[in-house]
Amino acid sequence: MIRPLVPLLLAASILLGGNGVLGTLIALRGKLEGFDTALVGLMGACYYAGFFIACFSAARLIRSIGHVRAFASLAAVGAIVPLFMAMAVNAWLWLALRVVSGFCFSALLMVIESWLNENSKNADRGRVLGIYRMADLLAVTGTQFLIPLVGAGGYQIFSVVSLMYCLSLLPVSLSNRTRPAAPDTPKLQLGMVWRISPLACLTALAIGLTNSAFRLIGPLYGIEIGLDTRAVVIFMALGIIGGAALQYPLGALSDRLGRRSVVLFSTLGAMLAAVFLARQGVGAVWPVYAGGLLFGAFALPLYSLAAAHANDRAQPGQYVLVAAGLIFWFSSGAVIGPYAAALVIQHFGAAAFFVYTCAVHGALALVVIVRSRRRAPVPAGQRAKFVGLLRTSPMFSRMARHVIQVKRKPPESGRHLLELWGGWIQVRKTPPASDDGDGDDGDDGAGGRGRP
Repeated sequence: MIRPLVPLLLAASILLGGNGVLGTLIALRGKLEGFDTALVGLMGACYYAGFFIACFSAARLIRSIGHVRAFASLAAVGAIVPLFMAMAVNAWLWLALRVVSGFCFSALLMVIESWLNENSKNADRGRVLGIYRMADLLAVTGTQFLIPLVGAGGYQIFSVVSLMYCLSLLPVSLSNRTRPAAPDTPKLQLGMVWRISPLACLTALAIGLTNSAFRLIGPLYGIEIGLDTRAVVIFMALGIIGGAALQYPLGALSDRLGRRSVVLFSTLGAMLAAVFLARQGVGAVWPVYAGGLLFGAFALPLYSLAAAHANDRAQPGQYVLVAAGLIFWFSSGAVIGPYAAALVIQHFGAAAFFVYTCAVHGALALVVIVRSRRRAPVPAGQRAKFVGLLRTSPMFSRMARHVIQVKRKPPESGRHLLELWGGWIQVRKTPPASDDGDGDDGDDGAGGRGRP
């Protein structure tokens, strides 16, 4: 049953939306306040530093005081941060507050995902993950437009973010929740994860360097090429929508052609989109919109593709360890990416932002080519189920592991199968299975890909 989980999903949507607004707002407001571009980038790095700390330490806090108290405390602190920013506009104070903000956001979602994991039946996990992904998309893209509506220059928009953190308390506190077991602190076995898939580790690192910069420094690029606040918000929203639109088609393609081929295709697509954006000048609004959509479409799915590639080679008991390792590699890149990108913009101009992004994706493409020559691909019938992942906390991967563990199976012959792929329903007639039992083609069609 999905209905008992609705309050938790609603709370997560509110938090995701509020955090998305704050991420874009910091860059816009920082420029309005005359902050140095490099300092704005350092604020993005500080956010991911807090995120990284929470991923590997927040579980201890939850175990010590319980889920309800942890959620209430973290939401209260998360609500205080934007109010404090509005009251004291000081770049160095904001750096510290961004560490706190990153910690609170990741820890809050760890609490929610722990509840979801405990209360989801295995049969419902695909749908829960799908609804969660859709909530993320709608919340983050939709709430972006609060910035031009309310305005980035006053205190009101900070108050809106604070209200959203407070509002997230209501669905949790008013619902009848069980008390799940406290989450374990994720174990880091980086050597093991590297041996399973060096390519997945390096892809996560590259995505940390680029996607974190796009998300938090992308608004600075928009400002530098003359976009107004509304246009910047549209540019960022289109990037997110593009990533959501292509994630599952690319996942389906990777089931058929192999993960590395699609990782290479995606990173080359992101590189070409970056080249296109680097060539845009002042006033090129619609080309920038198109470039942002294409860049997000190819760049944002890469993390899930890398995780799928690693899970293909991992044993079922290693999925959570792989997830923790990939979050480490992503976070390591994300702590560097926003600051590096901001320095590039400050010294070489807005176009250099996507030159930086292009260079990272080009290096990743070379890594994919080298790794493809050194290691044979995983046969189609042995690949794990593709699952679109959120980089919110390690608990998300614990929720997804029961879905990932379902290897693709040949479909039943001659039947219409009703498949619920993360809220996307498709009805189709499957071909009869071959006499020799080879279900590779059927696997790719019927059971392999979820759209969570």
